[in-house]
Amino acid sequence: MAQPAGSTNGGIIGVSNKTSFGKNRLTSTTSSGTLTLQPGTRLLNAAVIAGGGGGGSNVGGGGGAGGLTCVGQLSVCAPFPVTIGGGGAGGPAPEGCAVNGTNSSFIVGCTTYTVTGGGRGGHRTAGDEPTKNDGQPGGSGGGGSGGNVGSPFVGGCGTACQGNDGGIGYPSPLTGVGAGGGGATSAGGDAVAPSNDAGDGGNGTDLSPTFGTGVGVCGVFGGGGGGATHPPSTSVGTGGAGGGGAGASGGAGGSNATGQGSGGGGASNSGVGGSGSDGAVITKELNKAGGVWSMDSQYQAQLAGTWPDGSSFVDVTADFLIVAGGAGGGFGGAGDGAGGGGAGGYLTSYCYACAAGIPFYAATYNVVVGGGGTGPGCGSPSNDGDGSDSSVAFSGCSTRTATGGGGGGSVAQGGGPGGSGGGGGAQSPGAGTGDTPSVAAPLGGPQGNSGGTSVPSPNASGGGGGGANTAGTPNAGAGGAGKANSISNASVTYAGGGGGGVRAPSGGGGPGGAGGGGQGAGNGGAGTPGTVNLGGGGGGGGGSSPGNTNGGSGIVYLRYPTAVTLAVSPGTNTVTPAPGCTQVAKFTVTGTNTVTVS
Repeated sequence: MAQPAGSTNGGIIGVSNKTSFGKNRLTSTTSSGTLTLQPGTRLLNAAVIAGGGGGGSNVGGGGGAGGLTCVGQLSVCAPFPVTIGGGGAGGPAPEGCAVNGTNSSFIVGCTTYTVTGGGRGGHRTAGDEPTKNDGQPGGSGGGGSGGNVGSPFVGGCGTACQGNDGGIGYPSPLTGVGAGGGGATSAGGDAVAPSNDAGDGGNGTDLSPTFGTGVGVCGVFGGGGGGATHPPSTSVGTGGAGGGGAGASGGAGGSNATGQGSGGGGASNSGVGGSGSDGAVITKELNKAGGVWSMDSQYQAQLAGTWPDGSSFVDVTADFLIVAGGAGGGFGGAGDGAGGGGAGGYLTSYCYACAAGIPFYAATYNVVVGGGGTGPGCGSPSNDGDGSDSSVAFSGCSTRTATGGGGGGSVAQGGGPGGSGGGGGAQSPGAGTGDTPSVAAPLGGPQGNSGGTSVPSPNASGGGGGGANTAGTPNAGAGGAGKANSISNASVTYAGGGGGGVRAPSGGGGPGGAGGGGQGAGNGGAGTPGTVNLGGGGGGGGGSSPGNTNGGSGIVYLRYPTAVTLAVSPGTNTVTPAPGCTQVAKFTVTGTNTVTVS
């Protein structure tokens, strides 16, 4: 059959889809409702952006951007509700309050993903009124205004893992300059009083590598609004990249924000503040997009190994909980108590907005579960043993590692550093530092906290070991508390520190921290071991303790979509179904295990 004139698709009639080759479909949702996916979609990348804050009137600060967060490789199997937050109105003349942006959210399974609307910009008043002059908190904070009198006017605080703070506005010889609103990537700029320069809006986040340039402002979302000036100054703040509105001068109103989730610009002395822009939810359905392709396109993709055959996913991301082995408690000497062992390091992406999951391709990966630390022989002056590391290998020859807990200090010995630090032994003020080495929040950290100290005097007691949530308490103190996590479908607390042992003739030692921390011992006793598979630190020994105390072993969980097939080894590890079209692989066997993804 002859090819129609001008055809570039082999005469096939249909919607062309040359870019994705069947791997994904992009949707920008800008109004609230129910998002229905294509039949068969099981994995989704999503970004949720809240409405931006309005710019302040009367030498106002710029509005803050709406909160922004991304969720990678989300497991889905049904339509889900989406709520889109509106942008806040700018402040009315002559000195009315602007309006914060409103929240955006979507719900998948039992989990709600919510981001906070941007904070409004502050505005100038006749007197010093911080509640009106300051920028307001939000996903990103609004910028402070340029006031007549008073202290500098602060910007609103941004929300952790969603945005940044607004800048500081100042009174000045020319009656004030406003600051920029915070953006999704950077804070709003401070005003510069001596030169009467308004602050620029903070920049938005470039999501084009994931969602392309056809959404937002060339793929950028959440710019902060610029600050305004008072005549005769004309040095206004620019809007942040991603659609932030510019500030105004000469009595004009601030510019409205564009794109999604950006803040409005601040108004000059008699104008109206710019409005923030509405939020959005951007989704990409992975390995699923309709369309037609020429035979040549299919053939070339097949040769390159990029044409999907439906048998496996190109890649998949799993949420994780990695808990290292807790450390052993210290050995008590003649009349003196020892420090509790530090909890094993704790890393997670599950229900933790700051961290993303880790990617896996179809392959077999090593999963290591760290053992609990064991104490030295009777009478040894050294620290009891550190816990062992737990780790997960993943795509790209990378490894995510939680560090074993730091050993509890024996008499005259400081606690050891580790995931959480060991408590200091009697007659030593030193305690082990936690989160060593430091792990950043986007990687699931921080790992834990420092141990508690003792006192450098005779007949002293040991400090509690640090836990994942809190530090150990000094001098016969409690172990630091661990953190609760429900990746296993039940809320369980992990990584509690061991309690400190006490001097003679005192009573019982410090309690272990919630999450498997062992009890510290009284005079002549050994501490309680940390709990197995919780990563708890062992309790410190009491004065003249008869032996040493082990820490609890660690544990690893990986939560995958049901769209992939899992196999774990050895067989005492398990894979169980979980809500939200997911499955949970649980690793409890100390040493090296494997998970196969196919």
